[in-house]
Amino acid sequence: MQKFVLFIHFILFSFSAISQNSQGDQIIGEWLNEDKDAKIEIYKNGTAYFGKVIWATELLEADGQTSRKDTKNHDEKLRGRNLIDSPLLHDFVFVNGIWDNGTFYDFRSGKTYSCTIKMKNNKLEIRSYVGVSLFGKSTFWERLE
Repeated sequence: MQKFVLFIHFILFSFSAISQNSQGDQIIGEWLNEDKDAKIEIYKNGTAYFGKVIWATELLEADGQTSRKDTKNHDEKLRGRNLIDSPLLHDFVFVNGIWDNGTFYDFRSGKTYSCTIKMKNNKLEIRSYVGVSLFGKSTFWERLE
């Protein structure tokens, strides 16, 4: 009887984990930022979610073909990397309807912020902050189809 009860708990736990993963995966895809001047691809690596910029109005040099470099990055080692495909969202974990414990890198300023992501009315609310979320800023991204 104990084995049966243990088996039932295992099955219920497995379905719960699968359900949470599929709910968390709803942010995977391409998104347009609030200013409509950048396109971000959100993807999953292992159990964490990440995002990279795949298009923005200011990603290319004047020649229209050469990617600009990440010159404002506070890490000198990363200043030579291309802005195209540069990571913006790092290490988000889906818990109770929120993607949390991640960071947002602003390539325009070179600053990194703590961040949470929530789905609201088929848009992503990206809440970036330093220290306490209360003193942060939210932007809303629209899904591209």
